[in-house]
Amino acid sequence: MKLKTLQLERNRLFLSENPVLRYITFSTLYIAQGIPEGITFFAIPAWLAMNNKTPTEIASFVAVIGIPWSFKILMAPFMDRFTILAMGRKRPWVIFGQLGLIVSFLSIGLIHDPLNNLNELMIAGFFISFFGAFQDVATDGMVIDVVPLQEQARANGLMWGSKTIGTALSLVIGTALINMLGFTSAVSSLSIAVAFIILVPVFIRERSGEKLMPWTDGKAHENSKKSQLKSWKKIITSILKVVILPSTIIMGIASIINGALYGMVDTLLPIFTIQQLGWTNTSYSEVYSITSVVGGIFGMFAGGALVDFFGDKKMIIIYLFIIMVLIGGLAFLPHFWSNDKFIFGFILLYSLFYTFLCIGMFAASMKLCWQVVAATQFTMFMALSNMGRAIGSGLVGTLKDLMSWEYVLLCTALSPLFTIILVKIINFKEHRNKLNTFNKT
Repeated sequence: MKLKTLQLERNRLFLSENPVLRYITFSTLYIAQGIPEGITFFAIPAWLAMNNKTPTEIASFVAVIGIPWSFKILMAPFMDRFTILAMGRKRPWVIFGQLGLIVSFLSIGLIHDPLNNLNELMIAGFFISFFGAFQDVATDGMVIDVVPLQEQARANGLMWGSKTIGTALSLVIGTALINMLGFTSAVSSLSIAVAFIILVPVFIRERSGEKLMPWTDGKAHENSKKSQLKSWKKIITSILKVVILPSTIIMGIASIINGALYGMVDTLLPIFTIQQLGWTNTSYSEVYSITSVVGGIFGMFAGGALVDFFGDKKMIIIYLFIIMVLIGGLAFLPHFWSNDKFIFGFILLYSLFYTFLCIGMFAASMKLCWQVVAATQFTMFMALSNMGRAIGSGLVGTLKDLMSWEYVLLCTALSPLFTIILVKIINFKEHRNKLNTFNKT
């Protein structure tokens, strides 16, 4: 009896056996993504704006570092095909991605005179994004493998909230360190936190009986063997079978447009507040961090619950409508722009509802995934979203060269409107029936 009890206790330390461990692990891994993202996508653009770099230069930097996130669609099938199965289907790739993230994050701090070496800054930022995307693909694949369907909305809430908080904290801390210690010391200091997080995937296994490292004892779990795809032909034919379904295509287009919204707002905010409103990079980072943390906390504890209770499609449309009204309202009220409390309120509400929107979109995307190629299909949606983010970031500089901020904001407000139209015509029930038919053939 004692041996049996001991075995049960040991089993609880595996991701497949312990829901609390799953939530903690995946939240921590998403924090690891948020730290470098806070520096590259937010702190550096604000720092560049503070040092009088043009909107086109800043938007170009953000667009370039956003490109690798579109490569996720190429990474996922490779991970589905190859792995060290005795260590788990995705855990080896999580460890590899985290290692690359540590090295690339350290390298960006070694650039000499980054303000006058924007090309080198872009290259280093590109590799940070590449390994961040790599770790993200592996983590999402592990989530789909070990988290039960009924827990996925809640898990997405915790994960996205954790990433938002990690991004916000690295933004405010990174900005303060850049101003006090300089660029190199600031980035090197934050990279230490990213390095420590690798201990999580190193010491926690997906399923019982697996190896911690290639040289330790253990073997592949039977569930992992059954799920592992062993031929490129099967992977490609299965992907093609599901991506041509109408709901998959519609969600893919919606993901691109929603990503463009994210890229446009997150690129224009530091430029708009610093160069148009006269804020400092410190004041911008503090406001954005506070509002992001609030959005992240509410997302962690309420985002998934709202989706579970009211339904993802309904909540997505509500969030999109609110965001459209917020951005459109800001465009039509330029006489309030000088009021810092008004701008703070806008950023707070945008952060809150965009966090909720992402949780809803992720949950809806997972619902459309076919289990056979779920990791690759979900990654496709995320890759399309990040492609849209890069496009949206690049558009900001072009639009600002052609028109005033009022019209730039109005153009941005069109994104949620288009996404609402697309989401409304997705038929989740019909799509699931198709997937059930695939399972029987």
